[in-house]
Amino acid sequence: MISADLIIPDLKVTSKKQAFHAIAEACVPLLGGPSEPLFDALMARERIGSTGIGGGVAIPHVKLPTAKRIHAVLVRLENPIDFDAIDGAPVDLIFMLLAPVESKTTQHLKVLASVSRFLKDHSTCENLRGLSCADKIGQLLQEWSKIQAA
Repeated sequence: MISADLIIPDLKVTSKKQAFHAIAEACVPLLGGPSEPLFDALMARERIGSTGIGGGVAIPHVKLPTAKRIHAVLVRLENPIDFDAIDGAPVDLIFMLLAPVESKTTQHLKVLASVSRFLKDHSTCENLRGLSCADKIGQLLQEWSKIQAA
């Protein structure tokens, strides 16, 4: 089951770097520390290879020692941005996962797989794109999690 600790329903950025900076800044309350380590980890992860999975979706995922548990941040961009995605399409939906360094790899991979299934569903993505309110996006996540748990 997936949920988001933070939903940013209409982020206005023009680049991947700006998106990562805004996401890192928004995560300061979740982490209780500065944004730079998260920003640096996101940028380092992207240098390994793009987390743009296609269809306008990216799932950046990193581990940080300051994270106490797995956190998820769902971002809907106001305008799509270039993300070097595998299909070459710009990205407008970002679901960032942040895990503690000491987290079990299997737990991290299960959450990543769940998020991937959620965002590979075309109708789910279209529904997300049509919502501009964090509460409505949160409801969509809850409904999807209930269906998957059944």
